[in-house]
Amino acid sequence: MQNLVEIRRNIKQRQLFNNIFALVGLFIILVAILILLALTLRMFIDGAPRLNWGFFSNFPSRRAENAGILSAWIGTTLVMLVTAVAAVPVGVASGIYLEEYAKKNWLADLIEINVTNLAGVPSIIYGLLALGLFVYDWSLGESVLTAGLTLALLILPVVIVTTREAIRAIPNSLREAAYAMGATKWQVVQDHLLPYSFGSILTGVIIGLSRAIGETAPVITIGALTFIAFLPDSPIKSEFPFISFEWLKAPFTVMPIQMFNWVSRPQADFQVNAAAAGAVLIFMTLGMNAVAIYLRYQLRKGIKW
Repeated sequence: MQNLVEIRRNIKQRQLFNNIFALVGLFIILVAILILLALTLRMFIDGAPRLNWGFFSNFPSRRAENAGILSAWIGTTLVMLVTAVAAVPVGVASGIYLEEYAKKNWLADLIEINVTNLAGVPSIIYGLLALGLFVYDWSLGESVLTAGLTLALLILPVVIVTTREAIRAIPNSLREAAYAMGATKWQVVQDHLLPYSFGSILTGVIIGLSRAIGETAPVITIGALTFIAFLPDSPIKSEFPFISFEWLKAPFTVMPIQMFNWVSRPQADFQVNAAAAGAVLIFMTLGMNAVAIYLRYQLRKGIKW
């Protein structure tokens, strides 16, 4: 009887500690969210007077009232396009190979450890690597292509890890049922694993791209410009073959560098421009997340477990 009373007392104590821990965790999360919302709202309020068409269609200027982000937001869009094209196929394919095709031995464990560790490497290291490899060894120059490949290296471990975790979450019963029907390994991956895990993979891709779009250190290391008053060549031409890749070789700037340039100036009007640019950058990030949520919803509508 005494042991039963002690067991009940221990259970109540553990439940009390569990509830206290849950309340403390909830309080910390709410405080962090409120601080983030307050800072974001303050940035939007400060930058609201500059959010007009001229701000999006003007090049940077020494006059704060005439300065815009035309070259910055176009450069960011082109760099992120290269990043996505380079990182997503390679990252997803690598994740599929490591999870479904690679033999489970010491070499696979070594690769997994290194990929996981690379996800936590400071971004400046990738910038130094890209400076030596892409700029000097491969002679790609300080171009949109170099920036896109650099950021692709930065988010590649995130895409690989996310892909592996998404595929690993698929029940083995689905694989076994497909193999029992005579499907090959690639048919199982293509027709069953990828459709069911694509939503989670897409979430990881957007997380990686959201990190890349705000990075400054790697692109500064490879020679991004802080002041640029021209645009790269258009990817679409009026003459055959109607597509041009000359823009890949063009100098560039991106939104974080433009914001850094304005923040470093002493004039208060440039601080307002930086706040407006930060608001635009947040909208671009939220736009990518909105597209990911929509695609994930559309893909999951027709899937039934």
